[in-house]
Amino acid sequence: MTAGRIGFIVGLAALLLTIVLPLPAGMERGAFVTAGLVVLMAAWWMTEAIPLTATALMPFLVLPFAGVMSAKETAGAYYSDILFLLLGGAFIALAIERTGLHRRLALGILRLTGENVGPRGLLLAFMASAAILSMLISNTSTALIMMPMALAVLAGGESSSSQAVGQTETPSSSEAVGQPDTPPTLHNKNGLSGALPMGIAFAASIGGLGTLVGSPTNAIAVGLLDELAGVRISFAQWAMYGIPIVVLGIPLAAWIIARVQRVTEHPFNVASARAAIDTHSAWSTAEKRLVPIVAVTFLLWMGQIWLKPLLPDGSLTDGTIAIIASLALFLLPDGSGRPLLVWEEADRAPWGVIMMFGGGLALAAGMGKSGLATWLGQELLPLQYAPLLLVALAIVAMVIVITEFASNVATASAFIPIVASLVVALGVDPLLLAMPAALAASWGFMLPAGTGPNAIAWATGRIRIGSMVRAGLMLDIVGVVLIVGTVWAVQTLVT
Repeated sequence: MTAGRIGFIVGLAALLLTIVLPLPAGMERGAFVTAGLVVLMAAWWMTEAIPLTATALMPFLVLPFAGVMSAKETAGAYYSDILFLLLGGAFIALAIERTGLHRRLALGILRLTGENVGPRGLLLAFMASAAILSMLISNTSTALIMMPMALAVLAGGESSSSQAVGQTETPSSSEAVGQPDTPPTLHNKNGLSGALPMGIAFAASIGGLGTLVGSPTNAIAVGLLDELAGVRISFAQWAMYGIPIVVLGIPLAAWIIARVQRVTEHPFNVASARAAIDTHSAWSTAEKRLVPIVAVTFLLWMGQIWLKPLLPDGSLTDGTIAIIASLALFLLPDGSGRPLLVWEEADRAPWGVIMMFGGGLALAAGMGKSGLATWLGQELLPLQYAPLLLVALAIVAMVIVITEFASNVATASAFIPIVASLVVALGVDPLLLAMPAALAASWGFMLPAGTGPNAIAWATGRIRIGSMVRAGLMLDIVGVVLIVGTVWAVQTLVT
């Protein structure tokens, strides 16, 4: 029996059992069925029992019949401004790829790595670049900017390596953010080919922990802690805890990905990659006109915190900025009598991935609406009688598990209030519990639908679901100790 068939049966059985079994204490039927839906989607996503995007449709079927949300409410939960960020960002990435600008940006990273860097060093260099960028703008925006650069490098290095050993040439960089015309071969999902997209996705999420503006989840957590527990965390204070986690987490994640993907066992010619993308050609008019659009978009993503007070509430988001930039691509000429982007090119955007990510949003909404998230949080309250370090580890572990299947924002919104109440009940230093929980809400790496960066990496067609699950699980486990250990060590030094 195949893994897909086993996953299908396990997931379906879990959902059916929650419909007929007696309810756990304190849980309503809607919450129990939603828990079954979580298991079903996790099993189907992990084993690819049916296409991932098809699995994402399950909340629309289950939640209304479970009485958790109406069909209309469930459909609305599939959409948020993050999806427009994915779409607008994909248009920008496609324009970058069409003009060849991504090759120049990738070449800049390669030049910084030096002449003798190997595949592991190249992976670490791209991940470090993504992490630094993600401290300044959202992790999804970072992944959208970095992914075309990585794929340009892969196309150059793999082409040379495949010719050297008589293998089939890899898909071209034109498949960067759209769906490939033909699926990549099995070989093209091994080694650096799968490691680099996965590494950028993981690094974008880890880098977002470094500063208060690195992820919307960070600001939400800080706001909730201030309101519910009177804990005020400043920008500098957050960075004091977040940056050490980034510094430690990026090399650790690179090591894990390199092992899972067996980077050193698969040929990749870094020198050929550098030569392939360095055409020594002059800047084209299209490139020159695209650079200001990308730069302004980047500055708006960075500076929206200062612009928001000048505009109607909720009007300026990462998504609206991405759509403004993408519309400019359809309007501005590229110097050859056509716009920078035409719809035939834009239509290669990863529509299936956008729907898949929407399924994760709908599942998160169901967890909150049904009371499942609150019930899970309440189960932590008996931990008030356990040693504080064990409490912190348990909280972080549970938050990481939940954020794999729910959006980071939903996880923070559901669990930070529980943690705040636990802090008050215990009368302990709130940062020892609240800060690890806030950081853990963004520490999810196992599934394509778990985060925007993961969805973008999956859209390249270069990653096996099994590889992402293995690498993500290892990083999740290590993350429990890393987050708690770092926060407690820093807190010990400053108090």
